[in-house]
Amino acid sequence: MNWAVNQLIEWLGENGDPLTERLLWMDLSYTDVYLFNVRDPKALPVWRRLKDLESAVSQGIARVLAEDPFLKGMRPDDLVTESQRVQRDQAWQIIQPLVEMADEAIYRPETRGPLIADISVRGGVTKTTIYGYLRRYWRGGQTKNALLPEYERRGGRGKTKRVSDRKRGRPPRRTDTVTDEFGINVDEGIREKFRRGIRLFYETRKARTLKEAYQLMLEHLFHQGYDKRGDILVPVLPPITELPSFGQFRYWYEKERDWETSQKRRLGERRYALSRRPITGDSTQMAQGPGALYQIDATIADVYLVSRWDRNRVIGRPVVYMVEDVFSRMIVGLSVSLEGPSWLGAMLALENAASDKTGFCGRFGIEDVSWWPVQHLPDAILADRGELEGYNADQLVNALAIRVANTPPYRGDLKAIIEQNFRLMNLNLVGQLPGAVVKDRERGEPDYRLDAVLTLDEFTHLLVLSVRDHNLYQRLESYPMTEDMMGDNVEPYPWDLWQWGITHRSGHLRSVPHDVLRLNLLPGAEASVTPRGIQFRGVLYTTERAIREQWYERARARGTFRVAIAFDPRVMDVIYLRDDNGMGIEPGTLLDRNQQFRGYSWWDYEAWKQAQAERTVHRETRERQAQAELHAEMAKVVQQAQTETEQTRDGSSKRARVKSIRANRQIERDEDRGTQGWRLGQEEAKSPSSAQLSDEEVYVPPPDRITLLRRLKKPGEESK
Repeated sequence: MNWAVNQLIEWLGENGDPLTERLLWMDLSYTDVYLFNVRDPKALPVWRRLKDLESAVSQGIARVLAEDPFLKGMRPDDLVTESQRVQRDQAWQIIQPLVEMADEAIYRPETRGPLIADISVRGGVTKTTIYGYLRRYWRGGQTKNALLPEYERRGGRGKTKRVSDRKRGRPPRRTDTVTDEFGINVDEGIREKFRRGIRLFYETRKARTLKEAYQLMLEHLFHQGYDKRGDILVPVLPPITELPSFGQFRYWYEKERDWETSQKRRLGERRYALSRRPITGDSTQMAQGPGALYQIDATIADVYLVSRWDRNRVIGRPVVYMVEDVFSRMIVGLSVSLEGPSWLGAMLALENAASDKTGFCGRFGIEDVSWWPVQHLPDAILADRGELEGYNADQLVNALAIRVANTPPYRGDLKAIIEQNFRLMNLNLVGQLPGAVVKDRERGEPDYRLDAVLTLDEFTHLLVLSVRDHNLYQRLESYPMTEDMMGDNVEPYPWDLWQWGITHRSGHLRSVPHDVLRLNLLPGAEASVTPRGIQFRGVLYTTERAIREQWYERARARGTFRVAIAFDPRVMDVIYLRDDNGMGIEPGTLLDRNQQFRGYSWWDYEAWKQAQAERTVHRETRERQAQAELHAEMAKVVQQAQTETEQTRDGSSKRARVKSIRANRQIERDEDRGTQGWRLGQEEAKSPSSAQLSDEEVYVPPPDRITLLRRLKKPGEESK
């Protein structure tokens, strides 16, 4: 075995406690060595035979340690303070003649004593001090820096001090009298109150300061009782000299604080995870090459736009969707619309990401699109919860084989790459535009919304230019370059990283026909086949296939059945019937009875239905009132009839009243014929009530109906 000075040898003792010794010196013949016990504060060098040491190592009684926890000579000079350096040099000046001797005299007991006594006399220091310097020198690896003062071991730093009657700590700068002792010692009981005060008043969602929590803790946990002042109980606190100080409270809080638990209690789990959790990961590690993972997100741009049809009309702020490749940081897709964050915006952005950009950029006069060579679908998409959940996400997974991952709620930090791009977009582009939102607008300043001049297309044009600048010239200073990237001298620009990844990390990008892509990006639903047509959301459609296969006849004979469709929320005129394999479509058009909805969007239709529902409420109110009036008038007629009937009752029996119904009907019919019959060319006879009678004429009323009924009775019935 190769032996060297300063090696550590650990001896395994019989009681299990190891003995660690440092090899201080070897003679030139490799026969004798001197060892020093680094764990014993009063140790001195001891002599051993090297062959005995080798034998102990070979038998497993001792072993050579690879790590040296006692070595102090490697501390950099920039970490040594001036006071430490002065003390080190003073100690070195005293022991330097001893440790630089050529022979082993300083290690041998019979010569070490006289040498130290001589240095003590000449240097004017005690032998105890010299022995202390030597032990530090030998323990720390026999280097000059081993003599550095060990400030970290002084004062029992981090250890809880013993409680006594005498006040610990620095005396106060000011007291009421010379003899007053300010404050109290903190024992375990006081610390427990500190912990309770922290939990009750500081580690809560009320966001109190530490000083406020300290005051509330004194009021609730250190009071001596209460003083009733009117209807209020006021805590009575002891004198300040009998209370723990705020400094003590803060010291023990910081000493015992669990940072993570404290922040979670004050902020909540979500806010802690978003803004305070450790950031030790890297999103790039999630993607092995271009197309392995896209991130998609939306934001409402901080700028107001005007209508393309009438620039005097301000139309609000646009919604921007962006799709970004995680591996290269290339922005691969873009959508700008007035629709709120929804599946439609995500659908347009994904369609843009998987399409050739020539036509899209050509709308803005940009012919060269070599900087945007992306027209592919990824392996996976990371998005927020909402747009890419439910049926739409299932369609991406099942039909396009794209894995969809959604971040937890309120965890935008898990999509840090795309979120950072939005921040830079608002900072570098949007904030400089007319109509940009002014965050800290002073009262009385002009309304920034009136400065809007850009249309939706013009803002999209500017955004495309910004994307080009990002893809070509945005240097990613903190991008985690791999060893093979550095070997190929790849510059950390999105376009360069994309091109390098296509060559060396390909296999993730996929292409699909444009119509198939659009079909599977459109929202899907189910429609009902009825005898009247294909019904979707209350609107009727028809297709050639439905007529050819006699779907409506089947529905009338066997009942309605459901079929899978796709629809574009922006166009109500047509729905798309999916083939059985899901890769083909057949358009369904509006039936004539629903032609009034041609040119509508589904949002327009829902708004119309809402308006209809509101009108229904008002209509029902009117109808209910009309019904109430009708019932009141009918009740009046019935009540009047009942009154008149009761007044004309002649005491006939029930049997007599119902026996002659047929004859009664005949008399009533004859009366109606006489009074209701039409007499053309003659003035209608006036009723007696309205006729004007002379003084000589006396009105003789016609016989009433009861009299006529009695005349019809057969002789002999009167006696009955």
